[in-house]
Amino acid sequence: MKIDTKTLTGIIVLAALVVIFDYATKSYNLKIPFPIPGLQFLKFDFTGIPIILSLLLYGLVPGAFTSAIAVLAILIRSPMNIVSPLMKGLAEFSTVIGMFLGLKLAKRFRLPAAYFLGVLVRVVIMTIANLALIYMGLLIYGDTLLIFVLLTGIFNVIQGTISIVCGYLIYAAVKKRVPALIEEATAKSENS
Repeated sequence: MKIDTKTLTGIIVLAALVVIFDYATKSYNLKIPFPIPGLQFLKFDFTGIPIILSLLLYGLVPGAFTSAIAVLAILIRSPMNIVSPLMKGLAEFSTVIGMFLGLKLAKRFRLPAAYFLGVLVRVVIMTIANLALIYMGLLIYGDTLLIFVLLTGIFNVIQGTISIVCGYLIYAAVKKRVPALIEEATAKSENS
């Protein structure tokens, strides 16, 4: 995959936004905890927006790259906690993979397919990851496993929706105001 300077700059700016969003929301207590007792470790944030925007503008590899930057940023900010950054990165990367599949496989209704598959893949992958953490004893779920799985699934649907919808709204605004940027980025991402 050959990347020109303009594309690389765009990817780096979006990766920097991931870092800024993560640090700002953490530093200023802007992360919104999931309002269910016992699940407040799950927090809503905006780091997924530039990741989805990176996918929509530049393709799968840049979307994966910005997901990896999210993991690194959280690891640097909280080096004693390796599980949370990996789970955040896995959640965002699984959303990117699902959206990519929806955009590539659907001939009609590409956006709804991308949304549906993005959220579905995120929920399935994160459910498997949470069950693995429970099995390894790294996550305690309370009394009922089924309720835990359902509630974490609901969290992932909401967080995935925030990332996808906000990322797409910004993409649509850029497409409307700077169509040459979208056409150029789309042509490059389809060639790779």
